[in-house]
Amino acid sequence: MPPELPNEPVAVPQDQQDPTKRYTPEGFEVPAPSEDDVLYEVRNNIAWITLNRPLILNAVDWSLTLHLGRCLERAENDEDVRVVVLRGAGRSFCAGGDLQSAKFYPRPEEIPAPSMMDNVQRIWRMPKPVIAAVRGHALGQGIEIAGMCDLTIAADDAQFGEIQIRHGFGPPMLVTPFLTGLKNAKFIMLSGEVFPADEAYRLGLVNEVVPADQLDAAAEAQAKKLASLPPTAVALNKLVVNRVYELAGFEAAMNYRDDPVIQALTEASRDDKVSAERLNTLREQGWEAFKQQRDAAFRE
Repeated sequence: MPPELPNEPVAVPQDQQDPTKRYTPEGFEVPAPSEDDVLYEVRNNIAWITLNRPLILNAVDWSLTLHLGRCLERAENDEDVRVVVLRGAGRSFCAGGDLQSAKFYPRPEEIPAPSMMDNVQRIWRMPKPVIAAVRGHALGQGIEIAGMCDLTIAADDAQFGEIQIRHGFGPPMLVTPFLTGLKNAKFIMLSGEVFPADEAYRLGLVNEVVPADQLDAAAEAQAKKLASLPPTAVALNKLVVNRVYELAGFEAAMNYRDDPVIQALTEASRDDKVSAERLNTLREQGWEAFKQQRDAAFRE
C-alpha cells in the first residue's frame, strides 16, 4: 500500500491558524515543499514512484514536479529497474494543479522552473513501461499524467475529469483526444464533467478496473509480467506503438501552445470575466468559496 496521511494529523481551529501558513479546509497544516513530495523505492526490478502530498490529494506544485522528474530520471537510468509504477499516497492519485501553492510556498529563484511536460515526455520516451495505479481523484493534470503512462489500472473508486475548463484554463497536456477519439474528447474537455472508473474504461483512458483494496496488487502483478519479458523487446514494442502516434502528429499536438492562433486565444482567456471572477474568489475568500462558485452548475 502507498503511504497514508501523516500519523494522526492535528486540526488547527481557524481562529488559531498562522496566516503565513497553509491549511486544508479541515484545519490540517500543509507541509512546506520537500524531497519527500515524491517517494522512490525499488523492489523486484519494479520502481515504485509515489506522489506524496496526500493532505491536498497530491496536487501538482513546483516541488512535486521537480522531484517527480528526478525520480523518473533515476528509474530510467537504474539498470535494475525494468518497470515503473506511478501512484499517489493517501486516497487520491492526483487532483490536478495546486492553485494555491505559489501564494504560500513560491519556488525559490535559484531553482529553475520544472516542467510537467518534460516529465510526461520522459515517460513517453523511456524504454521502460510505466504503469499508472489510480485511486481516488485523477483530475486535470492528474488524468493527463495517468494518460501519458503506458498502462493505467484504476481502482473502482477512482474519478476522472478534465476539470480545468471550470477554472478557465486549457489542458496542460493534450493527450485525451488520442486516447478517447474526437467526440468523447470534446465531451470530456468541454463539459468538465467528473466520471467514474468504469466510464474511464469504456472511453479508453483505463486498461483495467479493480477493487480499491486490490489496486497495488494488480499493478504489481502486471509489472511483474512486464519485468519478466526480454527488456529489449519491451522497449521495441513501446517504441513502435509510440512511433505510430508520433507520425499522426502526437508530438505536435502536445506542443499545441506553439501555434500562434492558440497562443492568442490562450492570452485572451486570461481576460475572461468568468475566470477572473473565480480566481479572485480564490484569492480573497479561499478554496471552499472558490469550489462553490466554480462547481455550482455541476450540482444542479
